[in-house]
Amino acid sequence: MIAPNRASKLPDDQRIVITGIGLTAPNGNDWESMRESLLEKRSGVQPYEIRYFGKTLAGVCDFDTKRYQAKKEIRRGTRAGSVGVYAANEAVKHSGLDWENVDRSRVGIYVGVTEHGNVETENEIYVIKGFDYDTSCWSHHHNPRTVANNPAGEIALNMGITGPHYTIGAACAAGNAGLIQGAQMLRLGECDLAIAGGTSESIHTFGIFASFNSQNALARHDDPTRASRPFDTQRNGIVVAEGGCLYTMERLSDAKARDAKIYGELVGYAMNTDATDFVLPNPERQSQCVQMALDRAGLAAEDIDIVSTHATGTNSGDTQECDALRRVFGDSPGTKINNTKSYIGHAMGAAGALELAGNLKSFEDRVVHPTINVDDLDPSCELPGLVLNEPQEVSRVDYILNNSFGMLGINSVVIIGRV
Repeated sequence: MIAPNRASKLPDDQRIVITGIGLTAPNGNDWESMRESLLEKRSGVQPYEIRYFGKTLAGVCDFDTKRYQAKKEIRRGTRAGSVGVYAANEAVKHSGLDWENVDRSRVGIYVGVTEHGNVETENEIYVIKGFDYDTSCWSHHHNPRTVANNPAGEIALNMGITGPHYTIGAACAAGNAGLIQGAQMLRLGECDLAIAGGTSESIHTFGIFASFNSQNALARHDDPTRASRPFDTQRNGIVVAEGGCLYTMERLSDAKARDAKIYGELVGYAMNTDATDFVLPNPERQSQCVQMALDRAGLAAEDIDIVSTHATGTNSGDTQECDALRRVFGDSPGTKINNTKSYIGHAMGAAGALELAGNLKSFEDRVVHPTINVDDLDPSCELPGLVLNEPQEVSRVDYILNNSFGMLGINSVVIIGRV
C-alpha cells in the first residue's frame, strides 16, 4: 500500500501530474530508448573536439533537428532552442493531447537553463576574427539568439503558444526548477498546461571545458564510456553534456477529464541556497533542502524508494552530497540510490529533468537502474541502498526523490509519486 502524502489530500484542481515526456539525451532520443540504454548500461559519452580547447569527451545528442523545424528556423535559432523545440513537441505528442484544439493562450513554457548566450557570442567573435574584428560582420540575429528567454521563446514560436514563456536560470538545479515553476503556475491558475523542464547546449561553448579544466574538474579516461564515474575512487571530474527534457504537466482534474495516462504526480519540492561558497557544496544546506521536500510532501525518508543523485564525478561534490544524503537516509536501507550522469555526463540545466525521466519508468517496471563505472567505491561515498553496476529489481516503487544542485549554492529537490 502506498504511503499517503500531503498532496493526495488536496482537491484534484490543485494536484499536479505529469502526462507527457519529451527528451533527447546522449543515450536516447525518447523516453523509451533512454530507459533501455540505462538498463542495458549503454553510455552516451564519446570523443569530442571543440575549437581552441581541442580534444576532450562529451555527452552528445543525435536527434533529428528537422523533425519539427524547417532549415530556416534552425539557421536563425540556437542549439538550445532546437533541443527545446524537439523535446516540447515530443512531450505534447507523448501526452496524447488534442493539440489542434488546445487553447494555446493557456499554455505556459518554463524552461530551466544553466546559462544562455555564451555559444552564440563565442561563434560571433570567431567569425569577426576572420574580418579583423570588424563588427559590421556581426550577425543581426545575435540579440534574439542570446536573450535569456531564447530557448522557451523558440518553443513558443515553433508551436504557436501565446501563453507565458520564460527560462529559469538556476545553474545545474534548473531542470527541477522548471518543474517547480510549472506546478506553481498551474496551481495559481496562470495556465492550464505547463511545458516544463530544462535544456542545455553547453558542449558548444569551449569556455565551459576550459573553465572546468582550469579547476582540475574535467573528466578524462582512455575509454570515453567510462569517463563519467561518480562515487568511484578514480573519478576525476565532470563530463559536459548537452540535452533536454520537457514534460507536459496538468492539474489532475484536467488529466482525468481527458482520460490521460499519468506518469507521476509532483507531491513535494524544495529549493534553498548554501550561501557559503561559489562552487563548493554545503552538505548541511543540501540535507535541509531534501528534508524540506519530504516535510512538504508529508513523507518520511523510508517512504522514498529511489533517490536520484546529482553527483557529477568531482571529488568534493560527490562526497558532500553523500554526506547530505547520509544525514537523511542513513537509517533507510530500503531506499535505493542511483545516478544517471554516469551514462550521459552532466547536462547542466537539463540534468535534473533528464535524470528524473531516467527513473520514472521504475513506477511501472520496478527496476532501479544502476550507477555504472564504479570499480572501487570511495568509502566517503558509501551509502546504504546504493545500486551499483547492475540493475536491481525491487518489490515497489511509489516515490522518487530527485536531487539537482548548482553553482553559487542553489539546491533543488522534487519528489514524484506514483498515481
